[in-house]
Amino acid sequence: MVSTASSQQYGIIDNSESPHVKLKAIGIGDCRWTSGFWGDKHKQCEEVMVPYMGSVLKGDIGHGYDNFKIAAGLKKGDHQGHWWHDGDFYKWMESAVYIYAFNKDEAIGDDLDEIIKIIGMAQEDDGYLSTHVTIRDDIERWSNRQYHELYNSGHLLTSACIHHRITGKTNFLDIAVKHADYLYDLFQPRPPELARFGFNPSQIMGLVELYRTTRDQRYLELAGIFIDMRGDGPIQALTVNAQFQGDMCQDRVPFREETEAVGHSVLAMYLYAGVADVYAEIGEQALLDALDRIWADVVDKKMYITGAVGQTHHGASSRVDFVHEAFINEYMMPNSTAYNETCANIANAMFNWRMLAAKGEARYGDIMELVLYNSALSGIGVDGKSYFYANPLRVTSKAREDTETEFFTRKPYIECFCCPPNLVRTIAKSSGWAYSVAENGVSVNLYGSNTLNSRLQDRSAIALTQDTQYPWDGKVTLTVDVCKDEAFDIMLRIPGWAADSTVLVNDQDAGIAVMPGTFATITRAWKAGDVVELDMPMEPKLLVGHPRIEETRNQAAIKRGPVVYCVETPDLPEGTSILDVYLPSDVTLAVDDRPDFLGGVSMLKGTVLLHADNKDAMYSALIKPDWKAVDINFVPYYAWCNRGKSEMTVWLPIIWR
Repeated sequence: MVSTASSQQYGIIDNSESPHVKLKAIGIGDCRWTSGFWGDKHKQCEEVMVPYMGSVLKGDIGHGYDNFKIAAGLKKGDHQGHWWHDGDFYKWMESAVYIYAFNKDEAIGDDLDEIIKIIGMAQEDDGYLSTHVTIRDDIERWSNRQYHELYNSGHLLTSACIHHRITGKTNFLDIAVKHADYLYDLFQPRPPELARFGFNPSQIMGLVELYRTTRDQRYLELAGIFIDMRGDGPIQALTVNAQFQGDMCQDRVPFREETEAVGHSVLAMYLYAGVADVYAEIGEQALLDALDRIWADVVDKKMYITGAVGQTHHGASSRVDFVHEAFINEYMMPNSTAYNETCANIANAMFNWRMLAAKGEARYGDIMELVLYNSALSGIGVDGKSYFYANPLRVTSKAREDTETEFFTRKPYIECFCCPPNLVRTIAKSSGWAYSVAENGVSVNLYGSNTLNSRLQDRSAIALTQDTQYPWDGKVTLTVDVCKDEAFDIMLRIPGWAADSTVLVNDQDAGIAVMPGTFATITRAWKAGDVVELDMPMEPKLLVGHPRIEETRNQAAIKRGPVVYCVETPDLPEGTSILDVYLPSDVTLAVDDRPDFLGGVSMLKGTVLLHADNKDAMYSALIKPDWKAVDINFVPYYAWCNRGKSEMTVWLPIIWR
């Protein structure tokens, strides 16, 4: 039965009744981007990203809708696309529902209802739903973990819960409940042949969200079983490539004993996010302890400066298991061959969003922000309809040729289409990450011009207006529009990079500690018209890597506020390679606001030194360079490759002076 609470428009993750979280999600639509960076992105998401992707997935190129029609018996043909294409389609549906939450365009609602009707027809009588297995007569259910049946399940459950929260309808939710009941009956007994079945574990998040929506305890129980099955005895009776075992799939070590981030980075991050969801409901300390260890391993030893994760396309774990699209050893951070799948980067933000809720610490918001402005947005062009799958930190003209997932320019369609809808749904729901509700107040997690109309945990109304040109300017103004009479907290996340930030209330010093990497908490009896001003200095900074990162030794990267910058060949003299560029240690970087360039950016201008060295020899004698000073522009990393095929680098060798 659907709970009474679920008929209200609760959050992207509905932790409103979760007993083990410190910061609870606001309702979907409670916060709306109004202008500026995220206002523009959300508008483009509504007008370009979601409609374009829908036309692709419902057309002859994207296959997704056709697969459901074929499975439903409405169309003849073979299944097209990868095993996980159903999940891609559900993610696009989720993004469309978020847009509907804001614009209430009934054409979107009607279109979704028609799609849901066909999905229901494609579902088998016992609740099973994965079109590639239904359509093909040469494969059996649950015969190969790489068929991604549970991955498709997870995105089905999540999308259906969001659809129900926003529309109040149960047509999609009924399909999800029927499917989840089937999964429970199949997996809860833990038959030996399915003892460790599962590949990309989106089903854990989906099951927890369905539990939150229906309050059916079986779904939370099943989510826990899928966690328990990791690393629990040998894989049995699974037709699976031997490479896709062990650390690759988080199967080497039981989760509660894990000490590091291993294996396929999307599989890993989805698992960690799902475990965080289960912790929010049951509060098991062993789960949180494991998450803390893994988080530290990712952020302190395996995460790129852009917030990206998954260092390699193919490699080996520290325990010498084959891994693919994966984490490798600590401090091994290649630039040109960095994989950094867009889905993995987004999943990093999803994981940190859940850790922020569980622990209430600002550092998790820092990672969310870092990903959003850098390694997530790099996956989509400024046109809103071209995509990257992998996100390296250096690309040269002599790099290897395009592959299915690694290419020089963004593509309007990627056959492996998991990343584009994941990114679009993230942009569509991003305002839901901007604020959380604390025990007696509200936390400001992300900065951008918006309005908030929500309720505190005691159900009292809270309305705020945020005005800022962030991330191009560090000044943020927050105006209280509606509030209760009693004192409550406004918590401002002070990013770890934002030293010397100041906070004023009604033009007076707030009299509170303002420390980077923490929430600055203002407790007072607020009244309508009160104004909070946060000023974060945003001087460009040169950053260097840990001395154990060999790939960044004697190099520096440029970061201003939350935005990482890069050098791109369109901003260099003709014929110059990015390998010819050296960065003076005393470089002066000037901000150049360009509202009509690359979707609206603040560029940085500075003088670099060029030294052309086109030797083909692998090694050659050292010769003193003949330096040439040139003035160039640096552009945000996320905006690279929007001017045709080009070279790019984030890290530059330093000339000390």
